[in-house]
Amino acid sequence: MVANKGKIIVVGIGPGGLDDITPAVLTALRESDVVIGYKYYFQFIQPLLRQDALCLDSGMKKEQERAQEAFRYALDGHVVCVISSGDAGIYGMTPLIYEMREQLNATVEVLSLPGISAFQKAASLLGAPIGHDFCVISLSDLMTPWDLIERRIRAAAMADFVTAVYNPKSHGRYWQLYRLKEIFLQERCGQTPVGYVRQAGRPEQEIHTCTLEELDPEQIDMFTVLLIGNSQSFFGQDVHSNQVMITPRGYYGEEKNKSGECGIGQDIMIRSFRTIEKELKHPDIPLGKKWALLHAIHTTADFDMEDILYTDPNAVECLFQKLKEGAITTIVTDVTMAASGIRKGALQRLGVEVKCYLSDPRTAEMAKEKGITRTQAGIRLAVEETPNALFVFGNAPTALMELCDLIRKGKTEPAGVIAAPVGFVHVKESKHMVKPFTSIPKIIVEGRKGGSNLAATLVNAILCFDDAEQLKPGRDV
Repeated sequence: MVANKGKIIVVGIGPGGLDDITPAVLTALRESDVVIGYKYYFQFIQPLLRQDALCLDSGMKKEQERAQEAFRYALDGHVVCVISSGDAGIYGMTPLIYEMREQLNATVEVLSLPGISAFQKAASLLGAPIGHDFCVISLSDLMTPWDLIERRIRAAAMADFVTAVYNPKSHGRYWQLYRLKEIFLQERCGQTPVGYVRQAGRPEQEIHTCTLEELDPEQIDMFTVLLIGNSQSFFGQDVHSNQVMITPRGYYGEEKNKSGECGIGQDIMIRSFRTIEKELKHPDIPLGKKWALLHAIHTTADFDMEDILYTDPNAVECLFQKLKEGAITTIVTDVTMAASGIRKGALQRLGVEVKCYLSDPRTAEMAKEKGITRTQAGIRLAVEETPNALFVFGNAPTALMELCDLIRKGKTEPAGVIAAPVGFVHVKESKHMVKPFTSIPKIIVEGRKGGSNLAATLVNAILCFDDAEQLKPGRDV
C-alpha cells in the first residue's frame, strides 16, 4: 500500500487558552492547508492559522461529516488539521479518524498530537486532586447506554478512584448527575472533597469547591468539568487562602498532615466501615447505635452483632456529651485487657483516665477476706473511689452482677455501663440484671458473646462519636 502525500493531523488545542496549546500543535496549525473542526473552537486558534488556510467548520453532532471532509481533502494531497478541544484522543476526533481510515481503507497518513485535556486544566486550577489513581467518565448517553455508564460510575466509586466527570449536565440531560451523586454517596463519605470548574482556561472561567454531600447539580452545566476526590483527598489552602483539593500520593506514609488527613491505618478502617455499612440488614438506625454497631462488627467480623447489640436510646450520644463536657473523667474496666484496648490518643484528647483495680493489692486482700472473685472486689473498690465512672465489662459476669447489686443498694450511680462479658456461666443473667436500670445509659452485647476487645471498641466508639456523621473512624489509630 503506497501512502498518499496528503495527511491528517488530529490535534488537541487544549481547553481554550493560547498558553495551553502545545508547541507541536502550534506548528501543525501553522503548516496545515485545511483546518476542520467544530465552529465554536475556531475562536481559540484563528490568529494562529495561515491566511490562505481553508477553514471548514460545522455545528455540534457533525463529527462524521467533519471526518469525511478531512479524508476528502487529504486524499487530494492536502495537509489537513482536524481540531478538538482538550486532547483529541479523549472524547475527541482521533478515534473517529482512525476508525474511518479503516472503513475507507484509505492510504492517508494520520498523526495524533496530544493536548491538555479539560480535566487536567481543571485539576491544575483546583490544586492537586489527581495525585493518585483516577478515571474519567462521561455522562453523555447519546452513544453509550445509561446502564453501562451507571456500572462504570459504581465501579469508580467502589474502587476509590478520583473521578473526573465530563458532560455532567445539559438541558436534556438533567437527572444523570443526581444519580451519580446518589451512587457515590453510597460508597463514599459525604465529606469527600469535590471541585468543579466551568469554562476552564477561558475568560469566563469559574472555580468551585464543596463536599460531595454539598454538591448541587443545579450549579453544573455542559461547560463544567467535575472532579470527585478519593477517600484520602482533603482540602488545603493556597497562599491567597483559596481552598484547594489535594490527593496525596503517599510520600508521608502514615504521618498525618496539618489538615488532619488520615494515615494508612485509618484509611483501611474507613474503607472497612463503608463495607460493613453496605452489608447491614438494617442500615437506617439511629446514628449512635449505628456507630457502636460498626465498631463492634469491625472488631469481631460478626454480623450477628446487628441482632445482639443493644443500646439505650441516645446512650452513645449521651455518654459522649458527658465525656466531652468533663462530667465523666474516669472509665473503670473489669480486666486490664479491656483497659489496654481503649485508645490512648482519644483519652488524652478528652482528659479521661482509665482504671482497672484487678492488679491492685487491695483487690486480692478483699477477695480473700470476703470469699469473692477478684473482679468483684475490684468493682467494690472502684465504687468506693469513683462511683460516677463509666463502667466497662468485657470479661467477668460476676463483676457486672456486683455492680448491679451495688446500684440496687444505692451505693453507686454510674455515668454509664458497657456490658459485654463473655462466657457460659451467669453471662446472660448478668446482662439481664443491668438492663432494668433505665436512668443509666447502657450498651449491652446480649447473649453469651462479648469480650474485652469488644468492650474496648465500644468505648472507642463513644470517645470518637464526633466522627460518626462523616463516617470517618480511627483518627487515634
